[in-house]
Amino acid sequence: MTTPAKVAVFISGSGTNMAALLYASRLPTCPFEIVLVLSNNPEAGGMKLAEAEGIPTFVLPHKGIPRAEHDAAMEAEVRRAGAQWIALAGYMRILSPEFVARWEGRMVNIHPSLLPKYTGLHTHERALAAGDSHAGCTVHLVTADLDEGPILGQIPVAILPGDTADALAARVLFAEHQLYARCLAELVTRDADPAWLTAQVRALAMALPEAEESLSHGMACFGIVKGKKFAWVSADHHGDGKTALLVKISGADEQEQLIESDPDRFYRPAYFGDAWIAIRLDLGGVDWDDIAEWLRRSWQAVAPRKLAAMMEF
Repeated sequence: MTTPAKVAVFISGSGTNMAALLYASRLPTCPFEIVLVLSNNPEAGGMKLAEAEGIPTFVLPHKGIPRAEHDAAMEAEVRRAGAQWIALAGYMRILSPEFVARWEGRMVNIHPSLLPKYTGLHTHERALAAGDSHAGCTVHLVTADLDEGPILGQIPVAILPGDTADALAARVLFAEHQLYARCLAELVTRDADPAWLTAQVRALAMALPEAEESLSHGMACFGIVKGKKFAWVSADHHGDGKTALLVKISGADEQEQLIESDPDRFYRPAYFGDAWIAIRLDLGGVDWDDIAEWLRRSWQAVAPRKLAAMMEF
């Protein structure tokens, strides 16, 4: 099993979702571990639980401290603990845009509604007042826009006749405890998941003019309609254990230069010759803007002249 991803959890209260993540992390197959629990509230009940379970803790009250300074102090502890991910679990502070930007794609939150419905507070009361048939919970990536980051998972929870906000909240909490650990596990492992990596390439490739997808030699393949192929995704092809994007390049000299510059990332794809390069996608930290540029360049190399001339790059 690979080394578990290190996660820091931010809480402000009882920490029940933190506890759910902590106990899930102790299952043998869990791909993450909780290395630090932080709070802005010295009275947060979840801190006592974390301490009892042997998890390092850090508390810094926010009153009287500028938001960016408080965030920076919390972040310093996160980095000191070696955490690569942050999970917000009832953390009742709006984070500064600078902090959110630094952890883009690596910070996750759980919210007690079926987003995009009912961002913010009092979600259960609002669901009841609206006469909804279901409430629920959502796990999402954190962005600068409150409760509007990409959704990673949801669970609907039926609203019963005569429900109160408290009764509904208690049932939604059961769903939260099931959902959060599953979504976090999927998030920290997706950089090595061939299906997820292929899906990211697919979205970028199919956004190019007249692109089409097919299956070629057991690999996802992208070409121009009734034309040449400009990209493949190789996932453990011929048992090589790699997930890589294959795109066109200028020839042998460029291929050699790329491999020499970064032999871990670039390699010569078997059976494709000098005009192609393989770019590893499964090493983590993929720059998807860079991948989009490789795809654009490869598309342009095979596009008919009239079609290529219509594109403004």
